Amino acid sequence: MSRLRSGPRRDRIVQMAASNGLTSVEELSATFDVTPSTIRRDLALLTTAGKLARTYGGALSLERHPEASLRERLGEAHAAKRAIAAWAASQIEPGESVLLDGGSTTAALAQAIVGMRHLTVSTIGLPALEVLVEAEPEGLEIVLLGGRLRPMSQSFVGPVAEQALERMTFDRAFMGADGVRADRGINEKDLEQTRLKELMMARADQVYVLAHGAKIGQAPFHAWAVMPASWTLVTDGTAPSEALKPFSDRGIDVVIAPDLPDGH
Repeated sequence: MSRLRSGPRRDRIVQMAASNGLTSVEELSATFDVTPSTIRRDLALLTTAGKLARTYGGALSLERHPEASLRERLGEAHAAKRAIAAWAASQIEPGESVLLDGGSTTAALAQAIVGMRHLTVSTIGLPALEVLVEAEPEGLEIVLLGGRLRPMSQSFVGPVAEQALERMTFDRAFMGADGVRADRGINEKDLEQTRLKELMMARADQVYVLAHGAKIGQAPFHAWAVMPASWTLVTDGTAPSEALKPFSDRGIDVVIAPDLPDGH
Protein backbone atom coordinates (compact mmCIF):
# COMPACT_ATOMS: atom_id res chain seq x y z
CA MET A 1 0.00 0.00 0.00
CA SER A 2 1.40 3.41 -0.93
CA ARG A 3 1.83 5.84 1.91
CA LEU A 4 -0.76 8.58 2.28
CA ARG A 5 0.32 12.14 3.03
CA SER A 6 -0.34 13.24 6.60
CA GLY A 7 -3.63 15.07 5.94
CA PRO A 8 -5.41 12.27 4.03
CA ARG A 9 -3.94 9.70 6.44
CA ARG A 10 -5.45 11.47 9.44
CA ASP A 11 -8.81 11.73 7.69
CA ARG A 12 -8.67 7.99 7.08
CA ILE A 13 -7.77 7.34 10.74
CA VAL A 14 -10.92 9.18 11.81
CA GLN A 15 -12.98 7.11 9.36
CA MET A 16 -11.47 3.86 10.66
CA ALA A 17 -12.15 4.80 14.28
CA ALA A 18 -15.77 5.61 13.40
CA SER A 19 -16.20 2.30 11.57
CA ASN A 20 -14.35 -0.01 13.95
CA GLY A 21 -14.91 1.72 17.28
CA LEU A 22 -11.50 1.07 18.87
CA THR A 23 -8.44 1.55 16.69
CA SER A 24 -4.98 0.58 17.96
CA VAL A 25 -1.61 2.19 17.22
CA GLU A 26 -0.30 -1.16 15.92
CA GLU A 27 -3.21 -1.60 13.51
CA LEU A 28 -2.85 1.92 12.14
CA SER A 29 0.93 1.63 11.83
CA ALA A 30 0.59 -1.54 9.74
CA THR A 31 -2.28 -0.18 7.65
CA PHE A 32 -0.45 2.99 6.62
CA ASP A 33 3.09 1.57 6.61
CA VAL A 34 4.41 4.23 8.98
CA THR A 35 6.08 4.03 12.37
CA PRO A 36 4.08 3.86 15.63
CA SER A 37 5.56 7.22 16.65
CA THR A 38 4.11 8.79 13.48
CA ILE A 39 0.69 7.34 14.34
CA ARG A 40 0.93 8.65 17.92
CA ARG A 41 1.62 12.14 16.57
CA ASP A 42 -1.40 11.82 14.27
CA LEU A 43 -3.59 10.73 17.19
CA ALA A 44 -2.34 13.59 19.35
CA LEU A 45 -3.23 16.13 16.67
CA LEU A 46 -6.64 14.56 16.04
CA THR A 47 -7.36 14.51 19.78
CA THR A 48 -6.43 18.19 20.09
CA ALA A 49 -8.77 18.91 17.16
CA GLY A 50 -11.60 17.12 18.97
CA LYS A 51 -12.00 14.40 16.34
CA LEU A 52 -10.81 11.48 18.47
CA ALA A 53 -10.49 10.49 22.12
CA ARG A 54 -7.25 8.78 23.12
CA THR A 55 -7.29 5.42 24.89
CA TYR A 56 -4.53 3.17 26.14
CA GLY A 57 -2.67 2.27 22.94
CA GLY A 58 -5.18 3.68 20.48
CA ALA A 59 -8.17 5.93 19.86
CA LEU A 60 -11.95 6.07 19.86
CA SER A 61 -14.22 8.04 17.59
CA LEU A 62 -16.07 10.67 19.59
CA GLU A 63 -19.03 10.33 17.23
CA ARG A 64 -19.36 6.64 18.07
CA HIS A 65 -19.03 7.13 21.82
CA PRO A 66 -21.46 9.73 23.16
CA GLU A 67 -22.06 9.83 26.89
CA ALA A 68 -23.92 6.72 27.99
CA SER A 69 -26.97 7.20 30.18
CA LEU A 70 -26.97 5.81 33.69
CA ARG A 71 -29.62 3.28 32.62
CA GLU A 72 -27.21 1.97 29.96
CA ARG A 73 -24.30 1.81 32.41
CA LEU A 74 -26.39 -0.06 35.00
CA GLY A 75 -26.58 -2.89 32.48
CA GLU A 76 -22.81 -3.22 32.07
CA ALA A 77 -20.18 -5.30 33.93
CA HIS A 78 -22.42 -6.44 36.78
CA ALA A 79 -19.96 -8.96 38.24
CA ALA A 80 -17.03 -6.55 38.07
CA LYS A 81 -18.95 -3.76 39.77
CA ARG A 82 -20.16 -6.04 42.56
CA ALA A 83 -16.63 -7.28 43.18
CA ILE A 84 -15.25 -3.74 43.27
CA ALA A 85 -18.07 -2.62 45.57
CA ALA A 86 -17.51 -5.53 47.96
CA TRP A 87 -13.81 -4.72 48.30
CA ALA A 88 -14.54 -1.01 48.78
CA ALA A 89 -17.14 -1.75 51.47
CA SER A 90 -14.60 -3.90 53.33
CA GLN A 91 -12.40 -0.83 53.82
CA ILE A 92 -15.05 1.17 55.70
CA GLU A 93 -14.89 1.23 59.49
CA PRO A 94 -17.77 1.86 61.94
CA GLY A 95 -18.14 5.52 62.83
CA GLU A 96 -16.72 6.81 59.57
CA SER A 97 -18.14 9.44 57.25
CA VAL A 98 -17.98 8.34 53.62
CA LEU A 99 -18.77 10.10 50.36
CA LEU A 100 -20.19 8.32 47.33
CA ASP A 101 -19.85 9.84 43.88
CA GLY A 102 -22.57 9.37 41.27
CA GLY A 103 -22.62 6.37 38.95
CA SER A 104 -23.51 2.70 38.75
CA THR A 105 -20.47 1.33 40.64
CA THR A 106 -21.04 3.62 43.61
CA ALA A 107 -24.69 2.50 43.54
CA ALA A 108 -23.37 -1.05 43.90
CA LEU A 109 -21.26 0.15 46.82
CA ALA A 110 -24.36 1.66 48.44
CA GLN A 111 -25.99 -1.77 48.21
CA ALA A 112 -22.93 -3.34 49.83
CA ILE A 113 -23.04 -1.04 52.87
CA VAL A 114 -26.74 -1.07 53.70
CA GLY A 115 -26.18 -3.62 56.47
CA MET A 116 -23.47 -1.58 58.19
CA ARG A 117 -24.01 0.44 61.34
CA HIS A 118 -22.81 3.77 62.70
CA LEU A 119 -21.94 5.37 59.38
CA THR A 120 -22.63 8.71 57.76
CA VAL A 121 -23.05 8.28 54.02
CA SER A 122 -23.14 11.35 51.79
CA THR A 123 -23.75 11.21 48.05
CA ILE A 124 -24.46 13.24 44.92
CA GLY A 125 -26.01 10.25 43.15
CA LEU A 126 -29.71 9.43 42.98
CA PRO A 127 -29.12 5.68 42.43
CA ALA A 128 -27.03 5.39 45.62
CA LEU A 129 -29.59 7.45 47.52
CA GLU A 130 -32.46 5.27 46.32
CA VAL A 131 -30.64 2.09 47.36
CA LEU A 132 -30.00 3.46 50.84
CA VAL A 133 -33.50 4.85 51.37
CA GLU A 134 -35.32 1.76 50.08
CA ALA A 135 -33.29 -0.49 52.39
CA GLU A 136 -34.45 1.61 55.37
CA PRO A 137 -31.15 0.95 57.13
CA GLU A 138 -30.75 1.43 60.85
CA GLY A 139 -27.59 3.09 62.04
CA LEU A 140 -26.90 4.98 58.81
CA GLU A 141 -27.15 8.73 58.54
CA ILE A 142 -27.80 9.66 54.91
CA VAL A 143 -26.88 13.05 53.43
CA LEU A 144 -27.73 14.21 49.89
CA LEU A 145 -25.48 17.07 48.80
CA GLY A 146 -28.03 18.43 46.31
CA GLY A 147 -27.51 20.81 43.41
CA ARG A 148 -28.59 20.68 39.76
CA LEU A 149 -29.54 17.23 38.51
CA ARG A 150 -27.75 15.92 35.40
CA PRO A 151 -30.34 13.62 33.81
CA MET A 152 -27.77 11.52 31.92
CA SER A 153 -25.82 10.60 35.06
CA GLN A 154 -28.64 10.96 37.60
CA SER A 155 -26.26 12.89 39.84
CA PHE A 156 -26.12 16.42 41.20
CA VAL A 157 -23.58 19.08 40.21
CA GLY A 158 -23.15 22.83 40.49
CA PRO A 159 -22.63 25.50 43.14
CA VAL A 160 -25.14 24.12 45.65
CA ALA A 161 -23.24 20.83 45.87
CA GLU A 162 -19.92 22.69 45.90
CA GLN A 163 -21.01 24.90 48.81
CA ALA A 164 -22.21 21.89 50.78
CA LEU A 165 -18.79 20.29 50.40
CA GLU A 166 -17.10 23.33 51.93
CA ARG A 167 -18.84 22.52 55.22
CA MET A 168 -18.00 18.80 55.30
CA THR A 169 -15.07 16.41 55.51
CA PHE A 170 -14.95 12.65 54.96
CA ASP A 171 -12.85 9.69 55.99
CA ARG A 172 -13.17 8.14 52.54
CA ALA A 173 -14.43 9.25 49.12
CA PHE A 174 -15.38 6.67 46.51
CA MET A 175 -15.29 8.12 43.01
CA GLY A 176 -16.73 6.95 39.71
CA ALA A 177 -15.27 7.66 36.26
CA ASP A 178 -16.11 7.47 32.57
CA GLY A 179 -12.40 6.79 32.08
CA VAL A 180 -9.26 7.02 34.17
CA ARG A 181 -5.63 7.56 33.19
CA ALA A 182 -2.52 7.62 35.30
CA ASP A 183 -1.20 10.81 33.73
CA ARG A 184 -4.41 12.86 33.64
CA GLY A 185 -6.83 11.53 36.26
CA ILE A 186 -10.59 11.02 35.96
CA ASN A 187 -12.25 11.63 32.60
CA GLU A 188 -15.86 12.87 32.37
CA LYS A 189 -18.20 14.49 29.89
CA ASP A 190 -18.05 18.07 31.17
CA LEU A 191 -16.01 20.40 33.36
CA GLU A 192 -18.79 20.90 35.89
CA GLN A 193 -18.52 17.21 36.78
CA THR A 194 -14.74 17.22 37.04
CA ARG A 195 -14.64 20.39 39.15
CA LEU A 196 -17.02 18.79 41.64
CA LYS A 197 -14.99 15.59 41.71
CA GLU A 198 -11.84 17.56 42.56
CA LEU A 199 -13.65 19.27 45.44
CA MET A 200 -14.99 15.92 46.67
CA MET A 201 -11.54 14.36 46.68
CA ALA A 202 -10.00 17.37 48.41
CA ARG A 203 -12.40 16.95 51.35
CA ALA A 204 -11.55 13.27 51.98
CA ASP A 205 -8.68 11.68 53.89
CA GLN A 206 -8.59 8.69 51.54
CA VAL A 207 -9.68 8.62 47.88
CA TYR A 208 -10.64 5.56 45.85
CA VAL A 209 -11.50 5.52 42.15
CA LEU A 210 -13.81 2.61 41.34
CA ALA A 211 -13.43 1.65 37.67
CA HIS A 212 -13.93 -1.74 36.03
CA GLY A 213 -11.38 -2.97 33.53
CA ALA A 214 -12.94 -1.46 30.40
CA LYS A 215 -12.45 2.06 31.80
CA ILE A 216 -8.74 1.79 32.56
CA GLY A 217 -6.70 4.03 30.25
CA GLN A 218 -9.84 5.28 28.52
CA ALA A 219 -10.44 8.92 27.63
CA PRO A 220 -13.75 9.22 25.75
CA PHE A 221 -14.20 12.92 26.59
CA HIS A 222 -12.13 16.05 27.17
CA ALA A 223 -12.86 17.09 30.77
CA TRP A 224 -10.45 15.93 33.49
CA ALA A 225 -10.37 15.87 37.27
CA VAL A 226 -6.84 16.32 38.60
CA MET A 227 -6.03 13.72 41.25
CA PRO A 228 -4.72 14.33 44.78
CA ALA A 229 -1.19 13.34 45.73
CA SER A 230 -2.33 9.97 47.07
CA TRP A 231 -5.21 7.80 45.84
CA THR A 232 -6.16 4.21 45.11
CA LEU A 233 -7.43 2.70 41.87
CA VAL A 234 -9.83 -0.18 42.48
CA THR A 235 -10.58 -2.34 39.45
CA ASP A 236 -11.33 -5.96 38.58
CA GLY A 237 -9.54 -8.87 36.96
CA THR A 238 -10.51 -7.87 33.42
CA ALA A 239 -8.13 -4.88 33.53
CA PRO A 240 -5.12 -5.62 31.27
CA SER A 241 -1.80 -5.62 33.10
CA GLU A 242 -0.28 -3.33 30.46
CA ALA A 243 -3.04 -0.78 31.08
CA LEU A 244 -2.41 -0.89 34.85
CA LYS A 245 1.37 -0.50 34.59
CA PRO A 246 1.32 3.32 34.11
CA PHE A 247 -0.53 3.62 37.43
CA SER A 248 1.89 1.49 39.41
CA ASP A 249 4.82 3.21 37.69
CA ARG A 250 3.56 6.52 39.12
CA GLY A 251 3.26 5.09 42.63
CA ILE A 252 -0.54 4.91 42.55
CA ASP A 253 -1.98 2.10 44.67
CA VAL A 254 -3.76 -0.41 42.43
CA VAL A 255 -6.20 -2.96 43.86
CA ILE A 256 -7.69 -5.77 41.78
CA ALA A 257 -10.86 -6.77 43.58
CA PRO A 258 -11.26 -10.54 43.86
CA ASP A 259 -14.18 -12.12 42.05
CA LEU A 260 -17.20 -12.88 44.17
CA PRO A 261 -18.52 -16.47 44.42
CA ASP A 262 -21.49 -17.26 42.20
CA GLY A 263 -24.73 -16.05 43.70
CA HIS A 264 -23.19 -13.07 45.50
